[in-house]
Amino acid sequence: MQTKIKLILTLFLLCIQSIVLFGQKKEDYLFNDSHFHLTNYIQEGISIDKFLEIMGNKVGRSTLFGIPLQQQWSYQNSGNYSPTYYLQTDAPLYYYSFTDAFIAMQYKSLSKEKQARFDPMITGFNPSDMYAYKHIERVLKTFPGVFTGIGEFSIHKEFVSAKVSGEVASLTNPALDSIMDFAGKVGLVVILHNDMDMPMAKQKTEPVYLSDMRDLLKRHSKTTIIWAHIGLGRIVYPAGYGSDSSTDRPPNHTDIVKSILDDPAYSNVYFDISWDEVAKYIVSSPEIIKKCAELMDQYPDRFLFGTDVVAPPDQKFYMAVYEKYQPLWKALKPETSEKIRKQNYIKLFDAARKKVRAWEAVNVKQ
Repeated sequence: MQTKIKLILTLFLLCIQSIVLFGQKKEDYLFNDSHFHLTNYIQEGISIDKFLEIMGNKVGRSTLFGIPLQQQWSYQNSGNYSPTYYLQTDAPLYYYSFTDAFIAMQYKSLSKEKQARFDPMITGFNPSDMYAYKHIERVLKTFPGVFTGIGEFSIHKEFVSAKVSGEVASLTNPALDSIMDFAGKVGLVVILHNDMDMPMAKQKTEPVYLSDMRDLLKRHSKTTIIWAHIGLGRIVYPAGYGSDSSTDRPPNHTDIVKSILDDPAYSNVYFDISWDEVAKYIVSSPEIIKKCAELMDQYPDRFLFGTDVVAPPDQKFYMAVYEKYQPLWKALKPETSEKIRKQNYIKLFDAARKKVRAWEAVNVKQ
């Protein structure tokens, strides 16, 4: 009986929070951010109060996560130079679990009204560890009422994967399956970074990680999965990018994405268009803008906008990715733009909040 009362009160509070935030007119803010890092690769960044100031009235809600990896400062490698990014040193990266506690405490420092604007995510686990799902479970039980999902975490990521200490993560590792199974059981949204292809790949072949990624997505049809950056990277180009049209027709990135969206087996899969590197490709020409807009207009419920900004110093810096997408916003149907920028976030993350809080009501001892 107590469990039922607790669940009812939790759901009631969620409804009140939603009314407080979204009782305003839809044009009062520009977007909800599905992909945001409060801290960087050395676990430094800005406070949540500073981020709220930066969001201002431009952003309604945002995910909230750090980076699961810490860049080691190896004196033997870089001397007195302290690297702050993984490309600045040859020293390895290692998983940094304290990021989850830090994010939780930042969130808990806010009033309930301000908390309603954030969806914290768990990231501090090693996806090649069969115990990783237990870390996620412990975080939920230690900080009930806080987290909405897991991620962004990475499997195949250009330059990063090879630098991580220990076993290399893989799409075929049962450890990853146990993570995805647990997320589905609890109702956690998953934000997964997995490059579709290797860096600077030859363009006449199928992207090397596509088949394994398809299999993973299909194996976990009950888990809500957001494929970050549409599978692109800094030098992981869109499939078919830069190919000579006079040769045999290579795989095309939008066709690959469409094939996933077309298939009912992947109805749990969404794509985010976060990161200025992704924007660079999408707005690279009128023809590509048109093709991407047509795909999104056809599947308006399956894309989300995120900035992928890391610890922004000010609002201008933070808003740059959104502004870079202006040609796309103009090319989309108004209702599609509204869904990608705002509504799809609300739909996915509100559903996850309710499911996770319900799981906590049953499984967390007070």
